[in-house]
Amino acid sequence: MGMPGGFEWLFLMLIGLGFVFLFVYCLVDVLKSEFNGVNKLVWLLAIFFLPLLGSILYIFIGKKQKI
Repeated sequence: MGMPGGFEWLFLMLIGLGFVFLFVYCLVDVLKSEFNGVNKLVWLLAIFFLPLLGSILYIFIGKKQKI
């Protein structure tokens, strides 16, 4: 096991870009949406401090909480 080659780097870059896209998509969606009470703040903090887990939870749980 040495350093990753060209294909491995490409694969890792695509996965990384996918995570960045998911993070940005969720942040923008939360900011543009209306929520009851402090749910918007809670989702923003969850996505910001736990980017991968917070984004996945928002997709499955948070989108249903929008007004």
